[in-house]
Amino acid sequence: MDQQIINLYDEYTHKPLSRTVFLKRLALLTGSTAAALAILPQLEGNYAMAQTVELDEDIATEQVTYTIAAGTMKGYQARPNKKGKYPGVIIIHENRGLNAHIEDVARRAAKAGYVAIAVDGLSLLGGTPANEDEARGLFAKLDAQQNVLNFAGAVPYLQSRKDCTGKIGCVGFCWGGAMANSLAVSVPALKAAVAFYGRQPELSEVPDIQAAVQLHYAGLDERINAGAKAYEDALKANNKVYEQYLYEGVNHAFHNDSSAARYNEAAAKLAWSRTLAFWEKHLK
Repeated sequence: MDQQIINLYDEYTHKPLSRTVFLKRLALLTGSTAAALAILPQLEGNYAMAQTVELDEDIATEQVTYTIAAGTMKGYQARPNKKGKYPGVIIIHENRGLNAHIEDVARRAAKAGYVAIAVDGLSLLGGTPANEDEARGLFAKLDAQQNVLNFAGAVPYLQSRKDCTGKIGCVGFCWGGAMANSLAVSVPALKAAVAFYGRQPELSEVPDIQAAVQLHYAGLDERINAGAKAYEDALKANNKVYEQYLYEGVNHAFHNDSSAARYNEAAAKLAWSRTLAFWEKHLK
């Protein structure tokens, strides 16, 4: 697909660009409104493709809640069925909220031997709506500092569970990648933070990081990559434990298998295998 179309969709999903304006600009790039509408399903999430890990006797899932000072946070939890104690991981969604793809990522983590909770970042605003444009609008209403507290609350929740060892990590994608970096800065109890194409924290905050950090960047993602070198330099200068990977020739959201135009199977599988190896090293 033409990279201009990919870049336009990235602008639409991350900047205040209305759907009407997006579709008009897409029609200009594709040649007609009909062509724009025909290509749209390849860009937007097709959650029929999201389920790669089905429920079986190995894992159990449920809807759960935990309480923070500001209210009640909701999440989708997946865990191994076999009795025992497992590390906990927080799965953090993109800027469309908790959806079938992120729930599937939680099941993947459970299959690998973790108690996983995919937190709904829009819980205090009523939860993730079915309409993605409506969800995007709600993200603009979130308070950045409160957001960190909302997700940080998942750490004591997981630690309180009898099936959790108390060692907690996280992984986030896009908006969630930025949150993973923020949790690494703000939550001393966090042991491992994995950020997929996420905005970097303020460089002045890097000395506060105690978690091991793993960073995944898409080679074509100029917007996010602009801050990657400075962040890596700060991690090095402060002697932080980190790993950083760049996947050449792939787009932002390359791990999201519900978006045909941006998903890259080879990069996604490699990055996930590195995530599991990183958790294995720092959480088990």
